[in-house]
Amino acid sequence: MATPNTGFDPQAFRAALGTFTTGVTIITTQAEDGSPVGITANSFNSVSLNPPLVLWSLSKKARSLPVFSGGKHWNVHVLSTEQESLSGRFATQGEDKFAEVPFDNGVSEAPLLQDCTARFQCRTAFQYEGGDHVIFVGEVLAFDHSERAPLAFQSGQYALAMRKPRSELRLATTPPPECSYTEDLLGYLLGRAHYQLLNALRRLLDNQQLDEQAFYILSVLCIRDNLSLEEINTFVSYTGHEVTLPSMRFLERQNLLAIEGEPGQPRFVLTAKGREASLHQLALAKMVEEELAAKLDAADAQALKVLLKRLIMVSDPGLPDLWAPR
Repeated sequence: MATPNTGFDPQAFRAALGTFTTGVTIITTQAEDGSPVGITANSFNSVSLNPPLVLWSLSKKARSLPVFSGGKHWNVHVLSTEQESLSGRFATQGEDKFAEVPFDNGVSEAPLLQDCTARFQCRTAFQYEGGDHVIFVGEVLAFDHSERAPLAFQSGQYALAMRKPRSELRLATTPPPECSYTEDLLGYLLGRAHYQLLNALRRLLDNQQLDEQAFYILSVLCIRDNLSLEEINTFVSYTGHEVTLPSMRFLERQNLLAIEGEPGQPRFVLTAKGREASLHQLALAKMVEEELAAKLDAADAQALKVLLKRLIMVSDPGLPDLWAPR
């Protein structure tokens, strides 16, 4: 059981509040002189459906408080995962927050930002004293939303929201055998997902008369050209496939790459045909990914990529960065 914190240490209280995951919003309005004003806030919440009311709060120390208190209209923008940098900009003082930020036309003069997960255009209905904050309650005059994955905030860091099924998913239809190997084993889940995805791509590659090793080789050379056989193997060793000189000569005979360099020290360069073939392969891979992402939901797909990147980082045996500048 958690120990109650009866001392109300402000830092500990803040940390406890931070465990509550919220969305991230930008609230905008227009000052009397016509200049746009905006701040980042995660205090946004719904109040009522009928009438449609929402609320958010602003510190009494905020420099923008007089503008919001004196204004009649403000807009709430629920940010998408692609707008993390915009959140940081509007949370910072001393810079032109609205520089090169496009607006849409709204029901008021308050700036209406683009590419958000949701937007609520509001008119102030009530203002309340809330300790060291002022609580603004607004009547929603108009709203819209998109399928963009929402940005989240938890324990002082940006986060991604991912839906959890109402009940635990089971892949198997019969009880597991009496052993320690279950369908919840991370290796099993990663392996099965990998091979199912690869199988879908392999069927498309078969039509191109290229196998998956050729896919790896051409993909590497498309990103970083003029490599030795040893260098190519450092980039594909994680796949368990070893690239050999005969396999490279096979691709050369298909005019997909050229072999250059001194005798005994060959280096491999993509031909125009090889680059075209690689780009086509990557287009097929992206098509498979897009079909899968459409079944997952945009937010789940984004969260999955972040988790996989973290897993790659913690399990990396020291592979070189293929995309790093040479």
